[in-house]
Amino acid sequence: MRPLPFRHPLEYSKVMGFFRPPGFLLFVLPALWGTPVLWSQSPAGSEPAAVLNVEPASLIGLSLENLLSRFGVPQAVYAVRGNEEWQDDVVFVYDAGDFYVYKDRVWQIKLRAAYGIRLGDPRPAVFLTLGEEAQDFEDHIIFSLPSRGWPLALRINLDSSGFVSAVYVYRPDF
Repeated sequence: MRPLPFRHPLEYSKVMGFFRPPGFLLFVLPALWGTPVLWSQSPAGSEPAAVLNVEPASLIGLSLENLLSRFGVPQAVYAVRGNEEWQDDVVFVYDAGDFYVYKDRVWQIKLRAAYGIRLGDPRPAVFLTLGEEAQDFEDHIIFSLPSRGWPLALRINLDSSGFVSAVYVYRPDF
């Protein structure tokens, strides 16, 4: 068997009837390099809930199958120990938030922002956003959300300075 002779890639383009000068690559490669669709490392559908225009409460009750098909493979998975053994959860971490799963359903979501409230917002801004129905506890605020077949609530955790440190949407009956 005799070895094939080495040919420069430009020679193949001449043989096939087209020629692209090296300068062409200076314009095409940077354009392709910046294209997020071609070089994205995240699975399809893993955009944050805000980008998908999804109401966070609609994600409560998702099955594991629906969660994985909607958001793809999680960035991380960890366990959270409750006060009692039956209160243990598995948490799936995505850009959209942390999804707490009990048995086979999402029952709580930790978000960076929801219903006009973001991490770092001061306590007065939370009350302006939620209105008089919000219940004030010293370290958190609870607001009842419209039911979707089960009760839903919004919990805003506050740090010692009175700024939002966490935003949760959850089923209070769990």
